[in-house]
Amino acid sequence: MAKFVIAGKANCPYYAKAELLADYLQKNLPNFQMFKITQHPDVWEEWLEDVCEKNNWDHRTSPIIWRELLDRGGKGLLLGGYNEFLEHAQLYYGVTSSMTTDLMMVVAKENLQAHIEEELEKEAMKGLIKPLQVWVASAGTNVCYHLIPLLLSGEVFGMHTEISLTLFDREKMENCLKALVMEIEDLASPILRSVSFCTKTGDAFLQAQVIIILDDSTDEEVYTLESCLRSRVPLCRLYGCLMEKNAHESVKVIVGGKTFVNLKTALLMQYAPNIAHNIIAVALGVEGQAKARVARKMKTTSSSIKDVIIWGNISGNNYVDLRKAKVYNYDSAIWGPPGYYHSVLSSIFDSEWVKKEFVMILQNLSSTGREFGGILAAHSIATTLKYWYHGSPPGEIVSLGIMSEGQFGIPEGVVFSMPVKFENGTWVVLTDLEDISLSTRIINRLTDDLIQEKLVAFGDLLTFQPVQEEPKEEIIHSNIELVEEKEQAGSDDSEGKTEDLQYFQPDQI
Repeated sequence: MAKFVIAGKANCPYYAKAELLADYLQKNLPNFQMFKITQHPDVWEEWLEDVCEKNNWDHRTSPIIWRELLDRGGKGLLLGGYNEFLEHAQLYYGVTSSMTTDLMMVVAKENLQAHIEEELEKEAMKGLIKPLQVWVASAGTNVCYHLIPLLLSGEVFGMHTEISLTLFDREKMENCLKALVMEIEDLASPILRSVSFCTKTGDAFLQAQVIIILDDSTDEEVYTLESCLRSRVPLCRLYGCLMEKNAHESVKVIVGGKTFVNLKTALLMQYAPNIAHNIIAVALGVEGQAKARVARKMKTTSSSIKDVIIWGNISGNNYVDLRKAKVYNYDSAIWGPPGYYHSVLSSIFDSEWVKKEFVMILQNLSSTGREFGGILAAHSIATTLKYWYHGSPPGEIVSLGIMSEGQFGIPEGVVFSMPVKFENGTWVVLTDLEDISLSTRIINRLTDDLIQEKLVAFGDLLTFQPVQEEPKEEIIHSNIELVEEKEQAGSDDSEGKTEDLQYFQPDQI
Protein backbone atom coordinates (compact mmCIF):
# COMPACT_ATOMS: atom_id res chain seq x y z
CA MET A 1 0.00 0.00 0.00
CA ALA A 2 1.47 3.35 -1.09
CA LYS A 3 0.17 6.31 0.90
CA PHE A 4 1.38 9.76 -0.12
CA VAL A 5 0.77 13.11 1.56
CA ILE A 6 0.69 16.26 -0.54
CA ALA A 7 0.67 19.63 1.21
CA GLY A 8 0.85 23.14 -0.20
CA LYS A 9 -0.36 26.70 -0.26
CA ALA A 10 -4.03 26.80 -1.14
CA ASN A 11 -3.35 29.17 -4.10
CA CYS A 12 -0.24 27.38 -5.41
CA PRO A 13 -0.61 26.33 -9.12
CA TYR A 14 1.96 23.54 -8.73
CA TYR A 15 0.01 22.14 -5.80
CA ALA A 16 -3.07 22.18 -8.04
CA LYS A 17 -1.24 20.24 -10.77
CA ALA A 18 0.19 17.69 -8.32
CA GLU A 19 -3.26 17.31 -6.72
CA LEU A 20 -4.97 16.42 -10.01
CA LEU A 21 -2.20 13.96 -10.90
CA ALA A 22 -2.58 12.33 -7.48
CA ASP A 23 -6.37 12.12 -7.96
CA TYR A 24 -5.84 10.27 -11.24
CA LEU A 25 -3.41 7.80 -9.69
CA GLN A 26 -5.71 7.14 -6.70
CA LYS A 27 -8.64 6.51 -9.00
CA ASN A 28 -6.83 4.09 -11.31
CA LEU A 29 -4.40 2.30 -8.97
CA PRO A 30 -5.89 -0.03 -6.31
CA ASN A 31 -2.99 0.34 -3.85
CA PHE A 32 -2.38 4.06 -4.15
CA GLN A 33 -3.69 6.53 -1.54
CA MET A 34 -3.23 10.28 -1.36
CA PHE A 35 -3.93 12.55 1.63
CA LYS A 36 -4.17 16.30 0.93
CA ILE A 37 -3.32 19.23 3.20
CA THR A 38 -3.86 22.86 2.23
CA GLN A 39 -2.71 25.88 4.21
CA HIS A 40 -3.57 29.53 3.81
CA PRO A 41 -0.74 31.48 2.13
CA ASP A 42 -0.35 33.62 5.25
CA VAL A 43 0.58 30.64 7.44
CA TRP A 44 2.18 28.35 4.88
CA GLU A 45 5.84 29.16 5.59
CA GLU A 46 5.45 28.79 9.34
CA TRP A 47 3.61 25.48 8.92
CA LEU A 48 6.21 24.15 6.48
CA GLU A 49 9.05 25.09 8.81
CA ASP A 50 7.43 23.24 11.71
CA VAL A 51 6.87 20.09 9.62
CA CYS A 52 10.45 20.05 8.33
CA GLU A 53 11.90 20.68 11.76
CA LYS A 54 9.83 17.88 13.27
CA ASN A 55 10.91 15.38 10.60
CA ASN A 56 14.44 16.72 10.02
CA TRP A 57 13.67 17.53 6.37
CA ASP A 58 15.05 20.29 4.13
CA HIS A 59 12.35 21.72 1.88
CA ARG A 60 11.38 25.33 1.15
CA THR A 61 8.76 25.42 -1.63
CA SER A 62 5.13 24.48 -2.25
CA PRO A 63 4.06 21.76 -2.51
CA ILE A 64 5.85 19.29 -0.23
CA ILE A 65 5.18 15.59 -0.80
CA TRP A 66 6.18 12.62 1.28
CA ARG A 67 5.35 8.94 1.58
CA GLU A 68 3.99 7.41 4.79
CA LEU A 69 5.80 4.15 5.57
CA LEU A 70 2.74 2.25 6.79
CA ASP A 71 4.38 -1.15 6.64
CA ARG A 72 7.59 -0.11 8.42
CA GLY A 73 6.61 2.43 11.06
CA GLY A 74 8.73 5.48 11.82
CA LYS A 75 8.59 8.88 10.17
CA GLY A 76 7.62 9.47 6.57
CA LEU A 77 10.01 9.47 3.60
CA LEU A 78 10.36 12.86 1.91
CA LEU A 79 9.78 12.70 -1.83
CA GLY A 80 10.22 16.41 -2.57
CA GLY A 81 8.17 18.93 -4.53
CA TYR A 82 6.10 18.84 -7.72
CA ASN A 83 8.98 17.87 -10.02
CA GLU A 84 10.04 14.94 -7.82
CA PHE A 85 6.46 13.70 -7.63
CA LEU A 86 6.07 13.95 -11.44
CA GLU A 87 9.27 11.95 -11.96
CA HIS A 88 8.07 9.32 -9.45
CA ALA A 89 4.74 8.94 -11.26
CA GLN A 90 6.46 8.56 -14.65
CA LEU A 91 9.06 6.09 -13.37
CA TYR A 92 6.83 3.81 -11.30
CA TYR A 93 3.40 4.17 -12.92
CA GLY A 94 4.08 5.47 -16.43
CA VAL A 95 1.76 8.44 -15.88
CA THR A 96 2.42 12.14 -16.53
CA SER A 97 0.46 15.38 -16.44
CA SER A 98 -0.52 17.51 -19.44
CA MET A 99 -2.25 20.24 -17.43
CA THR A 100 -1.83 23.72 -18.96
CA THR A 101 -0.60 26.75 -17.02
CA ASP A 102 -3.90 28.60 -17.43
CA LEU A 103 -5.83 25.65 -16.02
CA MET A 104 -3.33 25.41 -13.13
CA MET A 105 -4.03 29.05 -12.23
CA VAL A 106 -7.80 28.56 -12.36
CA VAL A 107 -7.68 25.49 -10.13
CA ALA A 108 -5.33 27.26 -7.70
CA LYS A 109 -7.80 30.14 -7.36
CA GLU A 110 -10.63 27.69 -6.75
CA ASN A 111 -8.54 25.84 -4.14
CA LEU A 112 -7.94 29.06 -2.19
CA GLN A 113 -11.63 29.93 -2.19
CA ALA A 114 -12.58 26.39 -1.10
CA HIS A 115 -9.97 26.51 1.69
CA ILE A 116 -11.29 29.81 3.03
CA GLU A 117 -14.90 28.55 2.98
CA GLU A 118 -13.87 25.34 4.76
CA GLU A 119 -12.08 27.27 7.52
CA LEU A 120 -15.08 29.54 8.00
CA GLU A 121 -17.34 26.50 8.26
CA LYS A 122 -15.06 24.95 10.88
CA GLU A 123 -15.14 28.12 12.95
CA ALA A 124 -18.92 28.23 12.69
CA MET A 125 -19.15 24.63 13.86
CA LYS A 126 -16.90 25.39 16.82
CA GLY A 127 -19.25 28.19 17.76
CA LEU A 128 -22.18 25.79 17.77
CA ILE A 129 -20.49 23.36 20.15
CA LYS A 130 -19.10 25.79 22.70
CA PRO A 131 -18.65 23.99 26.02
CA LEU A 132 -21.02 24.65 28.91
CA GLN A 133 -19.30 27.01 31.36
CA VAL A 134 -19.70 25.47 34.83
CA TRP A 135 -18.34 27.19 37.96
CA VAL A 136 -18.12 25.67 41.43
CA ALA A 137 -17.73 28.13 44.32
CA SER A 138 -15.97 27.00 47.52
CA ALA A 139 -14.41 24.24 45.45
CA GLY A 140 -11.91 23.36 48.16
CA THR A 141 -14.59 21.75 50.31
CA ASN A 142 -15.06 18.01 50.64
CA VAL A 143 -18.37 18.06 48.78
CA CYS A 144 -16.65 19.17 45.57
CA TYR A 145 -14.56 15.97 45.45
CA HIS A 146 -17.76 13.92 45.34
CA LEU A 147 -19.56 16.32 43.00
CA ILE A 148 -17.04 16.54 40.15
CA PRO A 149 -17.26 12.86 39.02
CA LEU A 150 -21.04 13.18 38.91
CA LEU A 151 -20.90 16.33 36.78
CA LEU A 152 -18.46 14.66 34.37
CA SER A 153 -20.35 11.36 34.13
CA GLY A 154 -22.57 12.65 31.33
CA GLU A 155 -25.76 11.95 33.26
CA VAL A 156 -26.27 15.51 34.53
CA PHE A 157 -25.94 17.62 31.39
CA GLY A 158 -25.93 14.84 28.78
CA MET A 159 -23.19 12.92 26.99
CA HIS A 160 -23.28 15.34 24.04
CA THR A 161 -22.68 18.46 26.18
CA GLU A 162 -19.03 19.35 26.65
CA ILE A 163 -18.09 21.12 29.88
CA SER A 164 -15.56 23.79 30.69
CA LEU A 165 -15.14 23.53 34.46
CA THR A 166 -13.75 26.30 36.69
CA LEU A 167 -13.07 25.86 40.42
CA PHE A 168 -13.34 29.02 42.51
CA ASP A 169 -12.12 29.59 46.07
CA ARG A 170 -9.96 31.85 48.22
CA GLU A 171 -6.28 32.47 47.45
CA LYS A 172 -5.15 30.37 50.41
CA MET A 173 -6.81 27.36 48.73
CA GLU A 174 -4.71 27.65 45.57
CA ASN A 175 -2.54 24.59 46.20
CA CYS A 176 -5.62 22.52 46.97
CA LEU A 177 -7.27 23.69 43.74
CA LYS A 178 -4.16 22.90 41.67
CA ALA A 179 -4.12 19.36 43.01
CA LEU A 180 -7.83 18.99 42.32
CA VAL A 181 -7.40 20.19 38.73
CA MET A 182 -4.76 17.52 38.14
CA GLU A 183 -7.02 14.82 39.56
CA ILE A 184 -9.89 15.96 37.33
CA GLU A 185 -7.65 15.85 34.25
CA ASP A 186 -6.66 12.30 35.19
CA LEU A 187 -10.31 11.27 34.91
CA ALA A 188 -10.03 11.70 31.11
CA SER A 189 -13.75 12.40 30.90
CA PRO A 190 -14.96 12.50 27.27
CA ILE A 191 -17.21 15.49 27.99
CA LEU A 192 -14.57 17.61 29.75
CA ARG A 193 -13.23 20.25 27.36
CA SER A 194 -11.12 22.07 29.97
CA VAL A 195 -10.67 22.48 33.72
CA SER A 196 -9.07 25.41 35.54
CA PHE A 197 -9.17 27.22 38.86
CA CYS A 198 -9.70 30.83 39.88
CA THR A 199 -8.70 32.63 43.06
CA LYS A 200 -9.03 36.21 41.78
CA THR A 201 -12.31 37.62 43.01
CA GLY A 202 -12.75 40.00 40.08
CA ASP A 203 -12.59 37.14 37.56
CA ALA A 204 -15.13 34.94 39.34
CA PHE A 205 -18.04 33.54 37.29
CA LEU A 206 -16.84 34.95 33.94
CA GLN A 207 -19.32 33.81 31.24
CA ALA A 208 -20.70 31.24 33.70
CA GLN A 209 -23.79 29.35 32.54
CA VAL A 210 -24.06 27.15 35.64
CA ILE A 211 -22.92 28.21 39.11
CA ILE A 212 -22.91 25.80 42.05
CA ILE A 213 -22.65 27.43 45.48
CA LEU A 214 -21.30 25.11 48.19
CA ASP A 215 -20.90 25.78 51.91
CA ASP A 216 -18.14 28.33 52.44
CA SER A 217 -14.85 26.74 53.49
CA THR A 218 -14.08 29.40 56.08
CA ASP A 219 -11.60 28.71 58.87
CA GLU A 220 -12.79 31.61 60.99
CA GLU A 221 -14.22 30.74 64.40
CA VAL A 222 -17.86 31.65 64.90
CA TYR A 223 -19.03 31.65 68.50
CA THR A 224 -22.73 32.47 68.15
CA LEU A 225 -25.56 31.70 65.80
CA GLU A 226 -26.10 35.43 65.25
CA SER A 227 -22.49 36.04 64.18
CA CYS A 228 -22.69 33.08 61.82
CA LEU A 229 -25.85 34.47 60.23
CA ARG A 230 -24.30 37.92 59.82
CA SER A 231 -21.20 36.42 58.19
CA ARG A 232 -23.34 35.21 55.26
CA VAL A 233 -24.24 38.72 54.12
CA PRO A 234 -20.86 40.02 52.83
CA LEU A 235 -20.12 36.77 51.02
CA CYS A 236 -23.52 36.60 49.30
CA ARG A 237 -23.29 40.32 48.46
CA LEU A 238 -19.94 39.68 46.79
CA TYR A 239 -21.16 36.62 44.90
CA GLY A 240 -24.37 38.34 43.82
CA CYS A 241 -22.55 41.37 42.41
CA LEU A 242 -20.04 39.16 40.58
CA MET A 243 -22.83 37.08 39.06
CA GLU A 244 -24.60 40.20 37.83
CA LYS A 245 -21.38 41.54 36.35
CA ASN A 246 -19.62 38.49 34.93
CA ALA A 247 -22.05 35.59 34.42
CA HIS A 248 -24.09 34.77 31.34
CA GLU A 249 -27.51 36.42 31.34
CA SER A 250 -29.26 33.03 31.43
CA VAL A 251 -27.02 31.57 34.16
CA LYS A 252 -28.48 28.86 36.40
CA VAL A 253 -27.46 29.15 40.08
CA ILE A 254 -27.97 26.26 42.48
CA VAL A 255 -27.32 26.60 46.22
CA GLY A 256 -26.47 23.44 48.15
CA GLY A 257 -25.05 22.45 51.51
CA LYS A 258 -26.29 22.00 55.05
CA THR A 259 -26.06 25.49 56.56
CA PHE A 260 -28.45 28.41 55.97
CA VAL A 261 -29.39 27.23 52.47
CA ASN A 262 -32.62 29.26 52.34
CA LEU A 263 -30.94 32.38 53.70
CA LYS A 264 -28.04 32.23 51.23
CA THR A 265 -30.48 31.75 48.36
CA ALA A 266 -32.54 34.74 49.47
CA LEU A 267 -29.44 36.93 49.82
CA LEU A 268 -28.13 35.97 46.39
CA MET A 269 -31.51 36.82 44.88
CA GLN A 270 -31.41 40.22 46.59
CA TYR A 271 -27.92 41.08 45.35
CA ALA A 272 -28.39 39.58 41.87
CA PRO A 273 -31.93 40.71 40.97
CA ASN A 274 -31.53 40.25 37.21
CA ILE A 275 -30.95 36.51 37.58
CA ALA A 276 -33.00 35.95 40.76
CA HIS A 277 -35.56 33.89 38.81
CA ASN A 278 -32.83 31.33 38.08
CA ILE A 279 -31.53 30.83 41.63
CA ILE A 280 -32.75 27.77 43.54
CA ALA A 281 -31.95 25.88 46.76
CA VAL A 282 -31.42 22.11 46.91
CA ALA A 283 -33.83 20.22 49.18
CA LEU A 284 -33.26 16.68 47.90
CA GLY A 285 -30.73 15.93 50.66
CA VAL A 286 -33.32 16.30 53.41
CA GLU A 287 -35.82 14.44 51.26
CA GLY A 288 -33.33 11.58 50.85
CA GLN A 289 -32.76 11.35 54.60
CA ALA A 290 -36.49 11.07 55.23
CA LYS A 291 -36.92 8.41 52.54
CA ALA A 292 -34.06 6.37 53.99
CA ARG A 293 -35.59 6.38 57.50
CA VAL A 294 -38.99 5.35 56.19
CA ALA A 295 -37.44 2.62 54.02
CA ARG A 296 -35.58 1.12 56.97
CA LYS A 297 -38.76 0.99 58.98
CA MET A 298 -40.63 -0.69 56.12
CA LYS A 299 -37.68 -2.99 55.31
CA THR A 300 -37.44 -1.85 51.71
CA THR A 301 -35.05 0.28 49.65
CA SER A 302 -35.08 4.07 49.88
CA SER A 303 -35.39 4.32 46.09
CA SER A 304 -38.81 2.66 46.42
CA ILE A 305 -40.12 5.61 48.46
CA LYS A 306 -41.49 8.47 46.35
CA ASP A 307 -43.30 11.79 46.78
CA VAL A 308 -42.00 12.84 50.19
CA ILE A 309 -42.45 16.61 50.46
CA ILE A 310 -40.10 18.95 52.36
CA TRP A 311 -41.74 22.19 53.49
CA GLY A 312 -39.98 25.27 54.86
CA ASN A 313 -36.38 25.78 55.87
CA ILE A 314 -34.17 23.18 54.19
CA SER A 315 -31.42 23.43 56.79
CA GLY A 316 -33.57 24.27 59.78
CA ASN A 317 -37.22 24.35 60.83
CA ASN A 318 -39.06 22.20 58.27
CA TYR A 319 -41.84 19.66 57.86
CA VAL A 320 -41.43 16.29 56.26
CA ASP A 321 -44.84 15.61 54.74
CA LEU A 322 -45.77 11.95 54.16
CA ARG A 323 -49.36 12.51 53.05
CA LYS A 324 -48.53 11.89 49.38
CA ALA A 325 -45.66 9.46 50.03
CA LYS A 326 -45.81 6.14 48.15
CA VAL A 327 -43.86 2.91 48.34
CA TYR A 328 -43.34 0.83 45.18
CA ASN A 329 -42.48 -2.88 44.88
CA TYR A 330 -43.47 -3.38 48.50
CA ASP A 331 -43.48 -6.91 49.88
CA SER A 332 -47.04 -7.14 51.17
CA ALA A 333 -50.13 -9.30 50.83
CA ILE A 334 -51.31 -7.27 47.83
CA TRP A 335 -49.30 -7.05 44.64
CA GLY A 336 -50.09 -5.23 41.44
CA PRO A 337 -48.75 -4.56 37.94
CA PRO A 338 -45.71 -2.33 37.30
CA GLY A 339 -46.39 1.14 38.66
CA TYR A 340 -48.58 -0.17 41.49
CA TYR A 341 -47.88 1.42 44.87
CA HIS A 342 -49.03 1.55 48.48
CA SER A 343 -49.53 4.59 50.63
CA VAL A 344 -46.63 4.90 53.08
CA LEU A 345 -48.82 6.08 55.95
CA SER A 346 -51.36 3.28 55.41
CA SER A 347 -48.54 0.72 55.39
CA ILE A 348 -46.84 1.81 58.61
CA PHE A 349 -49.05 0.62 61.47
CA ASP A 350 -46.64 1.80 64.17
CA SER A 351 -48.06 5.30 64.53
CA GLU A 352 -45.98 5.92 67.65
CA TRP A 353 -42.83 5.47 65.58
CA VAL A 354 -44.12 7.95 62.98
CA LYS A 355 -45.09 10.51 65.62
CA LYS A 356 -42.07 10.21 67.90
CA GLU A 357 -38.98 8.31 66.79
CA PHE A 358 -39.16 9.31 63.12
CA VAL A 359 -39.73 12.93 64.09
CA MET A 360 -36.91 13.00 66.62
CA ILE A 361 -34.43 11.39 64.23
CA LEU A 362 -35.09 13.99 61.55
CA GLN A 363 -35.03 16.81 64.07
CA ASN A 364 -31.62 15.69 65.23
CA LEU A 365 -30.27 15.34 61.69
CA SER A 366 -31.57 18.77 60.71
CA SER A 367 -30.26 20.59 63.77
CA THR A 368 -26.81 18.97 63.81
CA GLY A 369 -26.22 18.26 60.13
CA ARG A 370 -25.03 14.76 60.98
CA GLU A 371 -25.00 12.17 58.22
CA PHE A 372 -25.40 14.96 55.68
CA GLY A 373 -21.93 14.42 54.30
CA GLY A 374 -20.24 15.00 50.98
CA ILE A 375 -21.79 12.09 49.12
CA LEU A 376 -25.40 13.04 49.92
CA ALA A 377 -24.84 16.76 49.30
CA ALA A 378 -23.12 16.10 45.95
CA HIS A 379 -25.75 13.64 44.80
CA SER A 380 -28.55 16.04 45.73
CA ILE A 381 -26.98 18.88 43.74
CA ALA A 382 -26.26 16.71 40.71
CA THR A 383 -29.76 15.22 40.69
CA THR A 384 -31.41 18.65 40.96
CA LEU A 385 -29.29 19.91 38.05
CA LYS A 386 -30.19 16.84 36.03
CA TYR A 387 -33.89 17.48 36.61
CA TRP A 388 -33.42 21.16 35.73
CA TYR A 389 -31.90 20.28 32.34
CA HIS A 390 -33.82 17.12 31.44
CA GLY A 391 -36.97 17.16 33.56
CA SER A 392 -37.94 15.23 36.67
CA PRO A 393 -39.53 11.74 36.42
CA PRO A 394 -43.10 12.04 35.12
CA GLY A 395 -45.66 12.18 37.92
CA GLU A 396 -43.04 12.41 40.68
CA ILE A 397 -43.00 15.16 43.31
CA VAL A 398 -39.69 16.95 43.88
CA SER A 399 -38.90 19.28 46.79
CA LEU A 400 -37.18 22.55 45.86
CA GLY A 401 -36.31 25.78 47.66
CA ILE A 402 -37.64 28.74 45.64
CA MET A 403 -38.91 32.25 46.23
CA SER A 404 -42.54 32.12 47.29
CA GLU A 405 -45.10 33.98 45.19
CA GLY A 406 -47.92 33.26 47.63
CA GLN A 407 -48.49 29.60 46.76
CA PHE A 408 -50.16 27.51 49.48
CA GLY A 409 -50.69 30.71 51.50
CA ILE A 410 -46.94 31.11 52.09
CA PRO A 411 -45.95 34.80 52.39
CA GLU A 412 -44.37 36.29 49.28
CA GLY A 413 -40.67 37.04 49.31
CA VAL A 414 -39.64 34.05 51.43
CA VAL A 415 -37.37 31.31 50.07
CA PHE A 416 -39.35 28.21 50.97
CA SER A 417 -39.08 24.53 50.13
CA MET A 418 -42.22 23.26 48.43
CA PRO A 419 -43.37 20.56 45.96
CA VAL A 420 -42.51 21.10 42.28
CA LYS A 421 -41.89 19.26 39.05
CA PHE A 422 -39.20 20.08 36.49
CA GLU A 423 -40.07 20.32 32.80
CA ASN A 424 -38.85 22.23 29.73
CA GLY A 425 -35.81 23.64 31.52
CA THR A 426 -37.72 25.16 34.43
CA TRP A 427 -39.92 24.14 37.36
CA VAL A 428 -43.62 24.28 38.07
CA VAL A 429 -45.03 24.51 41.60
CA LEU A 430 -47.57 21.73 42.16
CA THR A 431 -50.37 23.87 43.52
CA ASP A 432 -52.97 21.47 42.11
CA LEU A 433 -52.11 18.63 44.51
CA GLU A 434 -55.14 17.66 46.58
CA ASP A 435 -55.26 17.70 50.38
CA ILE A 436 -51.85 19.21 51.07
CA SER A 437 -52.98 22.64 52.22
CA LEU A 438 -51.12 24.23 55.14
CA SER A 439 -52.83 25.89 58.07
CA THR A 440 -51.99 29.51 58.85
CA ARG A 441 -50.46 28.46 62.16
CA ILE A 442 -48.12 25.96 60.51
CA ILE A 443 -47.09 28.45 57.81
CA ASN A 444 -46.34 31.06 60.45
CA ARG A 445 -44.22 28.59 62.39
CA LEU A 446 -42.28 27.63 59.25
CA THR A 447 -41.72 31.18 58.04
CA ASP A 448 -40.93 32.76 61.41
CA ASP A 449 -37.42 31.31 61.59
CA LEU A 450 -36.72 32.21 57.96
CA ILE A 451 -37.74 35.81 58.56
CA GLN A 452 -35.72 35.95 61.78
CA GLU A 453 -32.62 34.62 60.04
CA LYS A 454 -32.69 37.44 57.51
CA LEU A 455 -33.38 40.11 60.14
CA VAL A 456 -30.48 38.90 62.30
CA ALA A 457 -28.20 38.66 59.25
CA PHE A 458 -28.78 42.35 58.45
CA GLY A 459 -28.55 43.41 62.09
CA ASP A 460 -32.21 44.45 62.35
CA LEU A 461 -32.66 41.84 65.10
CA LEU A 462 -30.04 41.26 67.78
CA THR A 463 -30.85 37.71 68.83
CA PHE A 464 -32.42 34.70 67.15
CA GLN A 465 -35.40 33.27 69.03
CA PRO A 466 -36.38 29.76 67.82
CA VAL A 467 -40.08 29.07 67.65
CA GLN A 468 -41.24 27.17 70.74
CA GLU A 469 -42.52 23.72 69.88
CA GLU A 470 -46.26 23.26 70.30
CA PRO A 471 -47.73 20.08 71.78
CA LYS A 472 -47.56 17.31 69.24
CA GLU A 473 -51.21 16.47 69.70
CA GLU A 474 -52.21 19.82 68.25
CA ILE A 475 -50.43 19.37 64.95
CA ILE A 476 -50.45 15.61 64.42
CA HIS A 477 -53.47 13.76 63.10
CA SER A 478 -53.28 10.08 63.95
CA ASN A 479 -53.33 7.60 61.11
CA ILE A 480 -54.57 4.65 63.19
CA GLU A 481 -58.29 5.41 62.94
CA LEU A 482 -58.09 5.91 59.18
CA VAL A 483 -56.36 2.56 58.73
CA GLU A 484 -58.94 0.82 60.93
CA GLU A 485 -61.76 2.35 58.89
CA LYS A 486 -60.18 1.08 55.69
CA GLU A 487 -59.76 -2.39 57.11
CA GLN A 488 -63.39 -2.51 58.26
CA ALA A 489 -64.61 -1.34 54.88
CA GLY A 490 -62.38 -3.88 53.14
CA SER A 491 -60.74 -1.10 51.19
CA ASP A 492 -57.28 -1.30 49.73
CA ASP A 493 -54.38 1.01 50.62
CA SER A 494 -53.18 1.20 47.05
CA GLU A 495 -53.09 3.83 44.35
CA GLY A 496 -55.62 6.61 44.62
CA LYS A 497 -56.32 5.97 48.34
CA THR A 498 -53.88 8.42 49.90
CA GLU A 499 -55.79 11.64 49.46
CA ASP A 500 -57.83 11.42 52.69
CA LEU A 501 -54.80 11.10 54.97
CA GLN A 502 -54.16 14.21 57.05
CA TYR A 503 -50.72 14.00 58.58
CA PHE A 504 -47.84 16.28 59.36
CA GLN A 505 -44.66 15.59 61.21
CA PRO A 506 -43.87 18.28 63.84
CA ASP A 507 -41.44 20.97 62.86
CA GLN A 508 -37.76 20.37 63.32
CA ILE A 509 -36.10 23.02 65.47
